[in-house]
Amino acid sequence: MARARTGVRALGAVLAAVLGASLAGCSSTGGKRAEDARKAQAAAGKAAVTTPRWTFAMVTHSGDGDTFWDIVQNGAEQAAVKDNINFLYSHSDEGQQQAQLVQAAIDKKVNGLIVSLAKPDAMKDVIAKAEKAGIPVITVNSGSEQSKAYGALTHIGQDETIAGEAVGDELDRRGKKKALCVLHEQGNVGHEQRCAGAKKTFGGQMQNLYVDGTNMPDVQASIEAKLQADRSIDSVVTLGAPFADAAVQARKTAESEAEVDTFDLNAKVATALTAGTLGFAVDQQPYLQGYEAVDLLWLYKYNADVLGGGRPVLTGPQIITKNDAAELQQYTERGTR
Repeated sequence: MARARTGVRALGAVLAAVLGASLAGCSSTGGKRAEDARKAQAAAGKAAVTTPRWTFAMVTHSGDGDTFWDIVQNGAEQAAVKDNINFLYSHSDEGQQQAQLVQAAIDKKVNGLIVSLAKPDAMKDVIAKAEKAGIPVITVNSGSEQSKAYGALTHIGQDETIAGEAVGDELDRRGKKKALCVLHEQGNVGHEQRCAGAKKTFGGQMQNLYVDGTNMPDVQASIEAKLQADRSIDSVVTLGAPFADAAVQARKTAESEAEVDTFDLNAKVATALTAGTLGFAVDQQPYLQGYEAVDLLWLYKYNADVLGGGRPVLTGPQIITKNDAAELQQYTERGTR
């Protein structure tokens, strides 16, 4: 718990240092005046810049009703307001349909593209078309390993293998011996990497359980059946916040004492952490992924800036426990964590 708490404080210290450095270049009154003006513009839905009104499109592999991607979209829209960007968002959890949505954005002659690569093979050719059309591309969330090879400017998100390894370490720290890793989307390379990473560092046994993430009753029933069949399972790890609640209900119905842990954070997860219903969550800061993707595209168009130096810009993982949840609750409720 202390390690997770340190991570939150360290993040705050970094942000404070960056803010302090940015204000140091201005007079105390001039800097405050400029910051107040930016805040007022954002609150009024007005741009904080005078650059052209470029159009950026974000196309993700989100399914319908996925609260994680709502948070990503919130971040992107906030940055779009600040940067005077016309922001377009579309999604499909089917690889070919996602590629078609990217093609539609290319046909609209957008000025920048943000895409996720959960199913990279389906996206490779259409990203090449975007680059041929002179449209800069940033990848987010999934596909960090393919991003550079596909010609993207940079990738923003967490390294899924490293995130999985952090879960394995945390399970060991909690003394767990047998875990279930619940994969809710067939063919998602990021999900496979998470479970593989956890299995690599976990000192106990870990099994994968594949479920239909589009059918929540099926998710709950599948987890419940597994917990009833194997009473030695002492931890269930879900790969997305919406599935954590289904796992909690399955544990209750199965009369299991297994701890439920999850990837991703939202208001419901924060509440469950505070109540002790969930053990821990792995936060990859989806708001930051959306916000930074738009902001970095704007910086590239305006000033030819590129972050990462050829490596992904990491937004996670950060292990969140009961000790941290209360501090983050207000942010999850407004849809930014």
